[in-house]
Amino acid sequence: MKNFIVLIFMIILISCSKQEVIIENIQFSFGENNVAPNLVSKEGNLTLSWISSEEDQEAVLYYSQFINENWKAPVRITSGSDWFVNWADFPANAINGDLILTSYLKKSASGTYTYDVVLNLETLSGEKIKENFLLNTDGVQAEHGFVSMIPTNEKGFFITWLDGRNTIEDTKDGHQKAMTIRFAEISDTGEILNESELDAATCDCCQTSIAMTNDGPIVVYRDRSKEELRDIYSTKYVDGKWKAPTPVHQDGWKINGCPVNGPKVVANSTNLAVAWFTAANDTPLVNISFSTSNGDTFNSPIQLNDLDAIGRVDVAFLNSTEVLVSYMEVDDIGTYLKVKKVSLDGKISEAFTVSEIDGGRNTGVPQLEIMKGEVFLVWTISIEGKNQLKSVRLDSKNI
Repeated sequence: MKNFIVLIFMIILISCSKQEVIIENIQFSFGENNVAPNLVSKEGNLTLSWISSEEDQEAVLYYSQFINENWKAPVRITSGSDWFVNWADFPANAINGDLILTSYLKKSASGTYTYDVVLNLETLSGEKIKENFLLNTDGVQAEHGFVSMIPTNEKGFFITWLDGRNTIEDTKDGHQKAMTIRFAEISDTGEILNESELDAATCDCCQTSIAMTNDGPIVVYRDRSKEELRDIYSTKYVDGKWKAPTPVHQDGWKINGCPVNGPKVVANSTNLAVAWFTAANDTPLVNISFSTSNGDTFNSPIQLNDLDAIGRVDVAFLNSTEVLVSYMEVDDIGTYLKVKKVSLDGKISEAFTVSEIDGGRNTGVPQLEIMKGEVFLVWTISIEGKNQLKSVRLDSKNI
């Protein structure tokens, strides 16, 4: 596979709220098929990971950093021919100092959803610290995935994931047990420490999210009750132990299946924001809720969508009191990727349409990050029948 990345720039002027907004479209072209983007920001830099493959060849995990106004040459992490590559369950990455931790999914048996989470830890200069090691060490051939990770305040990483080790064990009434959500720390040498179960019953395949509060890490996910209510819950690590999970808001969404539509949590000092999708009462909504107490309590949700919501949310702080939320919604004409600015006091901007977008699975989950006042969004598009990554950059002042 050729080791290069092509950037194509197109400047488009779009009228929004009586202002001219300049959107810079950056199209990544690398290999025949590029999917599963994950975009994160850390210390003034952006890091994008994705999976690239060519027909009848191995899947390859890459990352690239946006530094000094340019995407750097992609770095190859690892490759394999036995991976589980999925639009919703995409690899994660996190940066801590000169270390980068990445994940991918590897098949453990022939079942469709039978796979493990595999990690790689290396330096940004390319030194391999620990290669291709299992996160889930239960040895059970079941589903493990939907990973989220962040750097700790020291040298390691916090990581959370959905774990199906209990799903193959039938209960007395003949029903399978639910997926669980678990947490662990990864040291700067690749040791897996302090692993614990956070919740014994979660939604099967919604993305997880993790952020750092002033008290410690907080994990947000879609729960699953005995009555099949699938609302968004959070749990926080305080004084050496995890608090009991509590709802961010009791939507009361009863659904006998997984909507594959997870939440996103971000933190800025004591302020937190959680964005999520719900379809309680057959009304599809994109909501956001704020906390000014390190995530101990959350305010009543604010509805963001104007049309029928699809969800697939992301959120990032613009400053200490405002966030930008991205989400997908649909009308009779098409599907759109939109963003709105929301403040802690409940003020909401008009919706800004970033792009018309494919509403199917091939789009993946659009990624949003903000760096130095610039907004970056990345998602998957199709070009001549091949999946490629598209990135849009715009000035947050004009939204």
